[in-house]
Amino acid sequence: MINSTPQALTIAGSDSDGSAGMQADLHTFFARNVYGASVITACVAGNSYGIHASVPMPTDFIDQEFQDLTDDYNIKASKTGMLADSELIKNVVKNYQKGNFGPLVVDPVIMTKHGSQLLEESAFDTLRTDLLPIAMVITPNFYESQKIAEMTIKTDADTVTAAHKMQAMGAKNVIAKGAHSDSSQTVVRDYVLLESGEAFWLSEPYHDTDRVNGTGDSLSACITAELAKGTPMKTAIQIAKQFVNTAIGNPIQVGHKFGPINHWAAQDAKIDLTPATED
Repeated sequence: MINSTPQALTIAGSDSDGSAGMQADLHTFFARNVYGASVITACVAGNSYGIHASVPMPTDFIDQEFQDLTDDYNIKASKTGMLADSELIKNVVKNYQKGNFGPLVVDPVIMTKHGSQLLEESAFDTLRTDLLPIAMVITPNFYESQKIAEMTIKTDADTVTAAHKMQAMGAKNVIAKGAHSDSSQTVVRDYVLLESGEAFWLSEPYHDTDRVNGTGDSLSACITAELAKGTPMKTAIQIAKQFVNTAIGNPIQVGHKFGPINHWAAQDAKIDLTPATED
């Protein structure tokens, strides 16, 4: 049957070194047995040492990308990645709402896991007012949760408060990811707040490694892939958490400094991709 294969869409920047952005999303879609389509929002030149140049795509080109997918494919779920400024966010929101691209997973690429800012300051209001209200789920890292919720997070109670603030902005489901920059920690805990009101923490072992590029991209992409297959939201989140932890815990040696996670690891038949620990 035409278009019967599950299809997912990544709306993101292209990273030349393949470790993050659109490439990490497509790696993840493939690993989860979903066909991946893409709308390129920017092209980034970089390697394991860092990002050295980036070029945004013209909005009329992005319009055409969306239109071509609408004309031919059957996208069951979508995700956003790097949307660097207000104009780009508004353009993506316009095109997403015009088409039928399934539930939207928003990976708010605002801050790196080390706290460096990636989104223009002037675009924060647009992200909150235009993008969050159409998000089926939002997946901010620790620093992004603080930025979006406009608060400092020091305790579990603070994380809960931040998640509720983000849900009040329109995101139906929220995954407020825990910090993972302390080498003395033994677990990484993420707080999940579902549209139904159910809430819980997910825990996985902490891995002290610099092979973590693409972690956030892959988590949101895995959720997107599962939603494209019809997996319920809670289960999709649980699978994604363990998928990424498995990829981090079995590193590959690519590049000299901050390397990519290992998407192959979670495809190993001996690895159990049952839901992550809930506490």
